[in-house]
Amino acid sequence: MDRRWLGDLWTWLDARLGLSYVQKIAAKKDVPVHRHTIWYYLGGMTLFLFMVQVATGVLLLFYYRPSAEEAYESIQFLMAEVEFGWLIRSIHAWAANLMILTVFIHLFSVLLLKAYRPPREITWISGIALLGLSITFGFTGYLLPWNELAYFATRVGTEIIGVVPIVGTFMLSLLRGGPDVSGATLTRFYAIHVALLPAAAGVFLAVHLFLVQKHGMSTPDSVNAGEQGARAMPFFPNFLLRDLIGWLTALAILASLAALFPAELGVKADPFQPAPVGIKPEWYFMFMFQSLKYLPAHILFMEGEAVGVFAFGIAGVLLLLVPFLDRPSIRGQRERLFIWLGIAAIAYIIVLTILGYTANPTQ
Repeated sequence: MDRRWLGDLWTWLDARLGLSYVQKIAAKKDVPVHRHTIWYYLGGMTLFLFMVQVATGVLLLFYYRPSAEEAYESIQFLMAEVEFGWLIRSIHAWAANLMILTVFIHLFSVLLLKAYRPPREITWISGIALLGLSITFGFTGYLLPWNELAYFATRVGTEIIGVVPIVGTFMLSLLRGGPDVSGATLTRFYAIHVALLPAAAGVFLAVHLFLVQKHGMSTPDSVNAGEQGARAMPFFPNFLLRDLIGWLTALAILASLAALFPAELGVKADPFQPAPVGIKPEWYFMFMFQSLKYLPAHILFMEGEAVGVFAFGIAGVLLLLVPFLDRPSIRGQRERLFIWLGIAAIAYIIVLTILGYTANPTQ
C-alpha cells in the first residue's frame, strides 16, 4: 500500500515538475576520477556553508534590530535570553569564515588546475563574482553587532575606499551614509547584507551551477596526458554521497567550533571614544591591510594608499581576465606562467597575513 502511494505521488509530481527528466540528467552525469578529484568537493562544501549562512541568518533576523540604539542590545538579548541563540550566532559567524576560506581554496585550486580553460570562461567569471560577494558579505555583516571592534574596523575599512582617486570621496559618503560611520551606515550595511547581496548571490550561484552542470568537471592536462582512458564515477549516488559525508563533517566541525569558541559580543561601540590600539580587520582583509601599511606616504605624485588600492584593483581585473590571458597562442614556453603566479599569490597572502597578526600593534 505504501509503495503504491509513493508511486502515485511520484507520477503526480513528475507530470508537474518533470522529475523523470532531472533523473535522466543525473543518471548521465559523471565525475572524473584521478589524483586531483578531491578538489571537486570544495564547490559543494562552499555551497553547503552558504546554505548554513542563509538558514542561521534567517533565524537571527527574528531578533536583530538594525539601529545604532538597539543593534547591540538585540544581540545581547539573543545570546543571553533566547534558547540556543548564542549557538546560532556562533555557527553563523564560524560558517562565514569557513565559507570564505573554502571560496579562496576553491579559487586557487581552479587556477592551478587550469579549470578555467575554454569553454569554462564564464564559469570562472561567475566564480570570481561569487568570491567578491562572499567578501562583501563578510565586510557588511561585520558591523551589524555594533560593538567596539566592528565599529572601528569598519571605519578603517571604509577609509581605504575613500582614497580611491576621483570617486573615492563620493563612494565613501555613499557607503557610510554621511561623513563618518554612524547609524545610517549600520542601516545601509544591513540592507546590503540581507537584501542586495543575497539577491545577487542567488543569481550568480544559479548561473555558476548551471554552467558547471553544462560543461562538467574539468580534467587537468597532466591527467589527460598521463592516463589512458580516464576513469569516472556516477554523480548520483556515488559523488553525491561523498559530498554529503563532507557536509556532515563540516557541520560537526561548525558545531564544535561554535560550542568551544563561541562568538563574543564585546563592548558596545561608542563613536566618541578613541579607537583601541592595534585595531585590525578580519583575516581575509589582513594581507591587503598589511600591504598598505608598508607603503610610503607618497609614491611619485600620488598617496601611497591610493597606489596600493589601485594595484589591488588591477590585480582583481587581471584575475578576472585569466581565461582570456592564458590562451593557446602564448602557451608553450610559458605554459606554467599562471601556475607560478598563482603559487606566488598564495605565498604573498599567507606571509602578509601572518605578518599582520604578528606585527607590533604600535607600528
